[in-house]
Amino acid sequence: MAENIATVNVGLRLSETARQMPDAVGVVQPLGHDPSGKRIYQQLTFAELDRDTDSIAAGLHRMGIRPGMRIALMVRPGIDFISLVFAMFKAGVVTILIDPGMGKNNLVKCLDEADPEGFIAIPIAQAIRKLLPHRFRKARFNVTVGRRWLWGGPTLEKLRTTPHESVEPIRTTASDPAAIIFTTGSTGPPKGVLYRHGNFNTQVDQLREYYDIQHGEIDVPGFPLFALFNAAMGVTTVIPDMDFTRPADVDPRNIIEAIHDWNATQAFGSPALWNTVGRYCEDNSIQLPTLRRVLSAGAPVPPHVLQRMKHAIHPDGDVHTPYGATESLPVASIAASTVLAETAAQSAIGKGTCVGARFSGIQWKIISIDDGSLADVTEVEELPRGEIGELMVRGDVVTSEYVTRIDANSLHKVRDGDSFWHRMGDVGYLDEQDRFWFCGRKAHRVEKPTGVMFTIPCEAIVNQHEKVYRSALVGIGEPKHQSPVMVVETWPEHYPKSPKEEQQLFAELWDVVKSNPLTETVHEILLHPSLPVDIRHNAKIFREQLSAWAAEQLR
Repeated sequence: MAENIATVNVGLRLSETARQMPDAVGVVQPLGHDPSGKRIYQQLTFAELDRDTDSIAAGLHRMGIRPGMRIALMVRPGIDFISLVFAMFKAGVVTILIDPGMGKNNLVKCLDEADPEGFIAIPIAQAIRKLLPHRFRKARFNVTVGRRWLWGGPTLEKLRTTPHESVEPIRTTASDPAAIIFTTGSTGPPKGVLYRHGNFNTQVDQLREYYDIQHGEIDVPGFPLFALFNAAMGVTTVIPDMDFTRPADVDPRNIIEAIHDWNATQAFGSPALWNTVGRYCEDNSIQLPTLRRVLSAGAPVPPHVLQRMKHAIHPDGDVHTPYGATESLPVASIAASTVLAETAAQSAIGKGTCVGARFSGIQWKIISIDDGSLADVTEVEELPRGEIGELMVRGDVVTSEYVTRIDANSLHKVRDGDSFWHRMGDVGYLDEQDRFWFCGRKAHRVEKPTGVMFTIPCEAIVNQHEKVYRSALVGIGEPKHQSPVMVVETWPEHYPKSPKEEQQLFAELWDVVKSNPLTETVHEILLHPSLPVDIRHNAKIFREQLSAWAAEQLR
């Protein structure tokens, strides 16, 4: 007798939410302003959102799209984006998601590697597809979100006319593929990570359990993918008016407006976004009293950002910094109240950034640093607490493989019987409370003839200078023989305006560097007007680019 395998599909969690709270607002999208200057919004209830996704899923099936097909989704964040993702989940489609901010060349290359069988995209993306027919020969199933021009296929509005009752439930399981999401490419070319329905399903459970997220909460997400968890948790999504590819440049008034207009209880954003919003709130004495949970991820969050945001929100609220990666999220978390009272002082003297305790579904261990592959767990050397090594994790939120750049699988996946561990590529150590202290990326460590320097502890020393916004330690030369260089970005108002000011700043920075054993061997200090950062969060520093830049400056 065949085994009865349970249906697992995160799209069906939206349907469950719609049954439980059909008339509650599911998603809100900003439009323009009325004559009085008040923001106008478009909104759907959970029931309307669920019916919309059913109709789109039925339309996808009717046009010939079948479960397991890879379809690229290239739509701006909004109601259409959320409806389409859940419709594609329900249809069993493998959704290819790529950050448009990575630039045209990287975007086209990633799409080419993912080999889509169709595109659901805005007109400009469909036009590019048509101009590159040799790249996308398999792309036969195409839907235009907006006005269709000289290419075939239906529009999204046409799919929406499909009777939602005609949708055929797809019996996906936890092991069935659901999406391909690309890494930021902060340490090498972007890689396509395969997400299975079980990964998404467990992510929802872990986040809801850890942060005690309740039905009826209201979230303002500054990162579009995070909005997808909301509908599965019975949380209203209020999409802010912002360019999601440039969170550092957000107009803070738009975030504050969305929080105030909808009495938001939660908001998610990168450290760069909350730096902008927090400074604006502080400068203008603005409070966000309904906000009880602020989440920030993508890079270590500086204490000054945590302090400002914690001061702005409800007195009983907190700022949380979930830690993880595209390949494994969530892994750990820590609250600002703990950071400010306990760990920030340790970080300031070069102990690394504490990212907190692990989620209940995660196992972890620190292993010796090795740039080669580790095929089996028997090849792993586990390190004792307090010793810096590479973090390795296991759990149901951990994705199983890369489906592009597949050579990376041997460098990141380690077999352990019937399961596997994922090597995060992050270095750090576990303390006596089993908390992980992040010390940087393995690929960014500086290897001198006399030893190794890790980025985060060293940069923390320099970042204590009141004029420094952020810094980056980079190595010049070949591994084992590198010269450490500290590249500094000041706060805009403190950038030297004369040779005398520059000379004074360098003198002060050298005093800081030479006063600490972690940084005393820094060979050079360079000023940079704006450190290059990732396109997803505007927070991860592209140290490879800086290393090449620094080498050029020092020739």
